[in-house]
Amino acid sequence: MRLAIQLLITVLMVLSVSHARCDVYSWVDANGVRHFSNVSLPYGEQATQIPEAVSAAIDKSNFMVTKVFDGDTVQVQGQELEFRIRMVAIDAPETGGSKKKGQPYSQKAKKILRQLIEGKQIRLKQYGTGGYNRILAEIFSQGQNINLMMIRQGLAEVYRGRLPKNLDPGPYKKAEAYARHRRLGIWLLGKDYKSPKTWRKENPR
Repeated sequence: MRLAIQLLITVLMVLSVSHARCDVYSWVDANGVRHFSNVSLPYGEQATQIPEAVSAAIDKSNFMVTKVFDGDTVQVQGQELEFRIRMVAIDAPETGGSKKKGQPYSQKAKKILRQLIEGKQIRLKQYGTGGYNRILAEIFSQGQNINLMMIRQGLAEVYRGRLPKNLDPGPYKKAEAYARHRRLGIWLLGKDYKSPKTWRKENPR
């Protein structure tokens, strides 16, 4: 664990000197405490790619889920890092935020995801970054792929956009077929079901 932290510090110090930018930033606050984050960026800087060395350290570390935002987005902490994770390959019903009514099953998806992982130690397999500077990742808890569990329970569909090239979509499509066949969760809605992707287009932020 200490080796992983040292690796992150070394990589980020090199990046700072060379003025390169990455998705993980490091800075020291007024009290002399060093911070690492891809959520709250100092001075409004914009992120690009995660260096491979940092990615390797993330995949080998344990993290604690500190917040569940909805059925496919969570925040984690560990290794002096704070990350916002967009669960890769899945798309859960939109909660709508504070101004709009969310989709059916959006709150149930959030509730179940909380029960599964909030406040618990998890492992990540990350696939780079997606929109809003979030790390795309599969989440594993007690040996279970939580992304697949959400689809299998009918609380999310397979993401209808471009998936990472190194991710096998087969298990996800199989899990969705299982939920559809048994009319679980969102698939109970039948013709009234609307993909989160479609909902977002009709309800832009």
